[in-house]
Amino acid sequence: MSSKLFSYNFIDTPIHRLSGLTKLMAFLLLTFAVMFSYDIRVILPVMAFSIYVMKLSRIKFSQIKVMVIYVAVFIVTNAIITFFFSPEEGVKIYRTRHVIVDIIGPYILTQEQLFYQITKLFKYASVIPLGITFLLTTNPSEFASALNGVGVHYKAAYAVSLTLRYFPDIQREYRNISLSQQARGLDISKKAKFTSRVKNALLIMIPLVFSTLDRIELISNAMDLRGFGKHKKRSWFSKKKISPGDVIAIVISITIFLGTVAVSAFINHGRFYNPFLQG
Repeated sequence: MSSKLFSYNFIDTPIHRLSGLTKLMAFLLLTFAVMFSYDIRVILPVMAFSIYVMKLSRIKFSQIKVMVIYVAVFIVTNAIITFFFSPEEGVKIYRTRHVIVDIIGPYILTQEQLFYQITKLFKYASVIPLGITFLLTTNPSEFASALNGVGVHYKAAYAVSLTLRYFPDIQREYRNISLSQQARGLDISKKAKFTSRVKNALLIMIPLVFSTLDRIELISNAMDLRGFGKHKKRSWFSKKKISPGDVIAIVISITIFLGTVAVSAFINHGRFYNPFLQG
């Protein structure tokens, strides 16, 4: 397991040079733009833009492999559950019905349902690169200052910062405990039975939980001794000043957001693009 997974990368790229406040605003604007619209003509360009931004930030696939696997499982599970509980949702939304195949009982696959679920898939695929880019290119302390800059109390902002810092620490601790246990004969490889692997994994999790609690207590005591929370406001060492690059990023994000709203309001007259009623 890579120790750099889910952690901030110290790389000099145009995305890394942006301030935390700019990246937070851009992330929120682009995410809302994608979540608000069900127009695949809007979603696909935003997805391409988000992938380009992630590529520009020079994020390696090895850093996000585990995250991508979890997200892929979530998307597939969501698609199955959506069709299982609401196989006619697309028909209700688009108000037409074009049958592709009659599966069994009430489960009939229609063009409308397929189009609806494909649109949802691309919505998730658009937001995920944005979230990954924001997470891996934003220093936790800078992220905390950004949250404080948009009105979040600095105590809550600092708690979020500590949470983000814990990810690489916990992974590193898990790896160290796992190697120590394997050196004592604990087998968690694919050669062992599934039940044995689950049992042995629990033997790793227990000391991991206790070491995490000890770390939390240590940090809490250190913060109390330094008078954290005494004043209503605080300054931030890692806070960046707004640069021309930040202004450009914010303008692009606002433009995409307003464009999405305009398409929904003046072209589609609603959140959904309906290709089945065209012509």
